[in-house]
Formats: sequence, C-alpha cells, structure tokens
Amino acid sequence: MSFVHLLVGAALLTLGRRLFWLFVAGLGFVAGLRLAADWFSQAPDWVTLALGLVGGLIGAGVALLLQRLGIALAGFLAGAYIAFGMLELLGADPGANAWLAHLAGGVLGAILLSALFDWALIVLSSISGAIMVVQSLELAATWNTVLFLALVLLGVLIQRRTAQTANP
Repeated sequence: MSFVHLLVGAALLTLGRRLFWLFVAGLGFVAGLRLAADWFSQAPDWVTLALGLVGGLIGAGVALLLQRLGIALAGFLAGAYIAFGMLELLGADPGANAWLAHLAGGVLGAILLSALFDWALIVLSSISGAIMVVQSLELAATWNTVLFLALVLLGVLIQRRTAQTANP
C-alpha cells in the first residue's frame, strides 16, 4: 500500500487545487483505506484496497455533483487526516480520544476550506500529500520532519504558481 500512498500523496501535493475532485477522491480513498484497515483488519489487502477505491469514488462523485457539500466534506476529511497525521508525526498517542482529534481537525478543516477555498485547498492538499508521501517512505523521525516541511513548501509553491498562470 506504500506505493499507492506515494502516488496519491504526490498527486495531492502537486495537483490538489487544480483538480479539486482528485483532492476529494484522494482523501476519500485514504479514509476508506483507514476504515477498512480498522474494521476489517483480518481481511486480505485487496478488500482494503477495494474499500479505499469505493471511498475515493464516493468522494469524487460528491465533489463533482455537490460541490458545496464536497468542499465542506473535503475540508473535514483533510482536517481530520491532518490532525491525526500530525499527532503521529509528533509521536503523540491520542488513545481513546483519537475521535476528538479527528473531529476537531475535521471541523477546523471544513471551516477553513469553506471560508478560504483557494488558499485553503492549496495548503490542505499540500499538507495531506506531504503526509502521505512521508508516511509511505518510512524514514527516520528527523528526516520525516525535514521532508514533510520541504514537501509542504514545494506543494504550495507549485500549486500557487499553476493557479497564477491559469488565472493571470
């Protein structure tokens, strides 16, 4: 699954703003993978991958058909994923309160993405993509932090530059 995370992370990192539906589909895919891994831990890898793909298709469908709801959903999913990913990168174990970190990050992400759509989409997709890439590489903690910060900066720069050339 590391290679899939790497590909989805790289796509979110560089194309999250341009292809909003890809951003929502990627987050739906990751949410589906995480839920499948938690709920069906004994199932074969293909079941986890299939449930991830179902989550991605649902996310893409929502983004294309119901854009406003998709924006809030994307913000919620990205915020929840980022909150939990940041806790993991910092070595914190939320334990039984993991749902609280997901909920708080999700609500903050939904509000941020709805209010500041363009910039928030660039930043949230860059952070989400950077977390996916870093997690897929399984490096030492120090390198995780350095690579994460560099990838976030690179993702923001790439997406902002493509946004400026698309809308001069």
